[in-house]
Amino acid sequence: MSDRLILAIANQKGGVGKTTTAINLGAALAEQGLPVTIIDLDPQGNASTGLGIDAESRETTSYDFLTGESDWSAARRETALPNLTVIPATADLASAELDIATRPRRTQLLADALGAAEGVVLIDCPPALGLLTLNAMVAADGVIVPLQAEFYALEGLSQLMLTIREVRTTANPRLRIEGVLLTMADSRNNLSQQVEADARKTLGPLVFRTVVPRNVRVSESPSYALPVIHYDPASKGSAAYRALAQELLAKGIDRRKAANG
Repeated sequence: MSDRLILAIANQKGGVGKTTTAINLGAALAEQGLPVTIIDLDPQGNASTGLGIDAESRETTSYDFLTGESDWSAARRETALPNLTVIPATADLASAELDIATRPRRTQLLADALGAAEGVVLIDCPPALGLLTLNAMVAADGVIVPLQAEFYALEGLSQLMLTIREVRTTANPRLRIEGVLLTMADSRNNLSQQVEADARKTLGPLVFRTVVPRNVRVSESPSYALPVIHYDPASKGSAAYRALAQELLAKGIDRRKAANG
């Protein structure tokens, strides 16, 4: 993996595990000693809350960072976890799409803001393919697509893929699909198994080998403002996100080998 990696975690469908993935993948990578920053680009601010940043204390936010009112060093907040910082969000971000709609380079604002970024940057996108998500894709090296193992899971994915292709063609040629991550899977459920089989048949190697199971500890951990790997390190959810981090790191090593011949 290079010295800097920017990944957007995106799916226009809500409730598929975007924020959970941002927090727990970030924590798992930080656990490996990598400097990680999570940019909360969702007006709901759940990633910020899940990392222990109280709404009242979010004086500098991702809105300020996006619009150039704050820079990389000033916008980041320390969390209770080593190597993990966050640029938090508030509900003010909900007006960002209107505020930036008439600006020049309106889809490149986040890319410009991230000029000084270092380490691994994970962008928790809102559940929509609007200007905020487009800014994330234009800034990113890759996209991780969480996909809930449920009926209709693959519906709507084609629109996301088309958007990624369009961004690659028009604004960010380095953008790639880093991987599709199956979330909230239940191995005892025939439907979950069928969704996984369909996803792997349709998308092939784009689907991560790692599958995140439906796990009560993953659901509980945000209420304690902790990633699951710190809330319950021995849980199945913790094991899955650690495995995802290792898979992501291995992909980066493989790419470097390929680039070096």
